[in-house]
Amino acid sequence: EAAGGDVRGAKRRLFATTWGATSLAALLFVAAMILFRGDVARLMGEAYVAHPEYVVWVGLIILFDVWACIPFSRLREQGRALTFVGIKALSAVLNVALAVAFGVAGLFSTDFGVGWVFVANFVASAVTWLVILATADRTLPAIDRKLLTAVFAYSLPLLVGGLTGTANEFIDRQLIKFLLPEGVAMAQLGVYGAVTKIAVVMMLFYQIYRLAAEPFFLSNFKKSDFVAMNAAALKYYVMASMVIFLCIALFRDVFALIVGREFREGIFILPVVLGANVLTGVWLNLSFWYKREERTSLAIVVTGTGLAAILLFGCWLVPLCGYFGAAWARLASEVAMVAVSWWLNRRFFPTPYDWRRIGEYVAVALAGFAAAEAVGGAAGNMFVGYAFNMLLLASYVAYLVRRERIDLGAMARAVLKRS
Repeated sequence: EAAGGDVRGAKRRLFATTWGATSLAALLFVAAMILFRGDVARLMGEAYVAHPEYVVWVGLIILFDVWACIPFSRLREQGRALTFVGIKALSAVLNVALAVAFGVAGLFSTDFGVGWVFVANFVASAVTWLVILATADRTLPAIDRKLLTAVFAYSLPLLVGGLTGTANEFIDRQLIKFLLPEGVAMAQLGVYGAVTKIAVVMMLFYQIYRLAAEPFFLSNFKKSDFVAMNAAALKYYVMASMVIFLCIALFRDVFALIVGREFREGIFILPVVLGANVLTGVWLNLSFWYKREERTSLAIVVTGTGLAAILLFGCWLVPLCGYFGAAWARLASEVAMVAVSWWLNRRFFPTPYDWRRIGEYVAVALAGFAAAEAVGGAAGNMFVGYAFNMLLLASYVAYLVRRERIDLGAMARAVLKRS
């Protein structure tokens, strides 16, 4: 409206302002790291005092990563997924290739040591920034103070909520570290960390979904369109998540081969960790409405509830059950955030989510998992158990396709046409 209906111009000004603000913040950060590199190194511990230059290299990496962040967000807003993924892949490949090359050249044996890893990361970040500049359409960073004030009013609650949410994701490990006896804590922390690495497959799906869904749902849809699509998206997210849940949980012994033998004893908690990761995506869907309606302060309420829940259940369960208690505390935190998000949605922005159908899909998946556990334990034969699990997984997918009347042929043709 302020742009007189010129949506393209308004988006360009928003892009320039957010890019300018973050670029300036990154420059100030790097300047502080250069000036106070010795003090920062001392704060990090004696091992870092000998190489304060590492602090500078990390600061430079952050500089270029932040400079590229807003252009990457713009690619998401424009739906340019292949360009987004291609540049990200270029960065990762270049980073790894340089690190390997430096290692083969024997540079890690020099006095600079692992600092060459930072150099590889820096070069990859700088090249990524140079490449993504080509997507900026000749727009330069420039700060519109009035617009920036509006941006801060919208985003600062999300920043606070995001910090709390990040604490939710990592505090379970800290609870293990500080609530268990010193001789036991690190061993249990190692097992728990290994199991959560296996569950990262579910988190990758969540991240992919978030990267696509956020710009889609925060676009300029009519309210009725937004409500209908958000309701449908949650159902299909749960369907896909439960398929991934079964793929990993039913064959967790195979996935356990990813980690060392000494860490496999905790594989039985994997379904609990996977369940928590599924719920992360559920409350993400339930958060789109308040981001759209500019009531972002509610993010603090949601993630604050989750933090309180994980502290409460963690302090109770971790001393009793170790890493098993940490997994259940994380699940309780996600349940609490889903419950609060559901209540806020019902109270302020009623959305016709098909909770009956969603509950049905979750119940059938969990019943299938329970049946697989019973058959696997009774059969006593690994191959019989795996054969039953594959049949069960295929049956669940077929059930979803039939229940939703999904035309797989039409879906495949649409994907091929888009690609």
